[in-house]
Amino acid sequence: MTVPLAASPLLMPMFSSAAMRAVVDDCARVQRMLDFEAALARAEAAVGVIPHDVVEPIVAAAKLERFDLAAIAAAAPAAGDIVTPLVKALAAEVAKDNAEAATFVHWGASSQDVIDTVLVLELRAGLDALIADLDRAVAAFVALAGRYRRIPTVARTSLQHALPMPFGLKLAGYAGALGRSRERLKRLRKEALILQFGGAAGTLAALDERGFDVYERLAALVDLPLPDAPWHSQRDRLAEVAAALAILAGSCGKIARDVTLLMQTDVGEAFEPAAPGADGAANGQPRRDPTAAAAALACASMAPQLAATILAAEIQEHERAAGAWQAEWLTFPSLLLAVSGALAGVVAIGEGLQVDNERMRANLDATRGLIMAESVAAAFAGKLGKAAAHAIVEEAARKALAEKRHLQEVLGADERVTAQFNAGEIARLFEPLSYQGVSQIFIERLVASAQARTPRR
Repeated sequence: MTVPLAASPLLMPMFSSAAMRAVVDDCARVQRMLDFEAALARAEAAVGVIPHDVVEPIVAAAKLERFDLAAIAAAAPAAGDIVTPLVKALAAEVAKDNAEAATFVHWGASSQDVIDTVLVLELRAGLDALIADLDRAVAAFVALAGRYRRIPTVARTSLQHALPMPFGLKLAGYAGALGRSRERLKRLRKEALILQFGGAAGTLAALDERGFDVYERLAALVDLPLPDAPWHSQRDRLAEVAAALAILAGSCGKIARDVTLLMQTDVGEAFEPAAPGADGAANGQPRRDPTAAAAALACASMAPQLAATILAAEIQEHERAAGAWQAEWLTFPSLLLAVSGALAGVVAIGEGLQVDNERMRANLDATRGLIMAESVAAAFAGKLGKAAAHAIVEEAARKALAEKRHLQEVLGADERVTAQFNAGEIARLFEPLSYQGVSQIFIERLVASAQARTPRR
């Protein structure tokens, strides 16, 4: 992805959620930086590093509306980051009321302390937004799984008809995958999103023996866990977050891909909700085009490349990187936006999925009973023996194909079969849900897992 999604306000609404756009907004990011500076002043004053009376002027000046973001952006290339000009502007604002307080702005901290802690806070807000949408998606697919657990559909392998299955099992599988991502994000929110504060080289040397006291106070004030030590060039936690985001996008893409295939004219079994005002007409012929699914697929295809950039950025030099760290600045917001877009599409699908039961049944019958050949052979084996049963069913299947007849009809005319099975028994072997194995148990277990409950059996 050569151009970050965040750079296009025109396209962002198509490929991201409104909640995530608010999270990664530049104004929100700068205010978080100012909040960090205010919290740093409070922490340092609390342990006697800076005078108490300089805190209020710093806190009062740390308000977004007092800063010219365009001027800060213009100064950033020469400075190498946006924190340096922001801190300079903050000091100037503080100096308007208290020249002494201005000298204590950003005391003992580095630009990376600010950028990394703000990134972590942004990621936390981003994960919260994703978890909220995951709650909706999981609930929707759990409800659908219950509604369609007794509705048979075609299980497809290599895009070909394989066996019958309950449609609810497919839907429960979606809920299970999304539930696993939700638990993954919740875990990482607790374990991976931590304070970054180490000064110029990760030693807090500028704060002398009071460095750890400030370290603890600052973590409490920004409400982040305290790491064992600063992690300026140890990016494994961020890599794990990026991987988890890409996994979520992939799960969303899988669901969206299935829906686009189910919506095909030749299949027509399930549909995403029609967008208001979208008639889907092409050359005067009404049709249903996937829009939410297509957007989710687009976002899901972007996410792995963005996550790969974060993984590549793990390779950083010594105590402060030149280049790899900077690559994260645009990549993480774009990754959050793309993943939110993939998930938003899946939420729309889950909450508005329209299912055509009759079309599912028609597609089950499209192969004239051949989809039940395995079921029939297994039943016949009990009385005829495995080898004989398979030979009879294979012969009948070839005849059904050649003569374009239903397999049930062909078998019903075979004396070897009718000698052992009456017409009613043969007919029951062609009921799709008579051959579903333990699908209902799997549905219950997937639903329980998605709802963070202990599955039975």
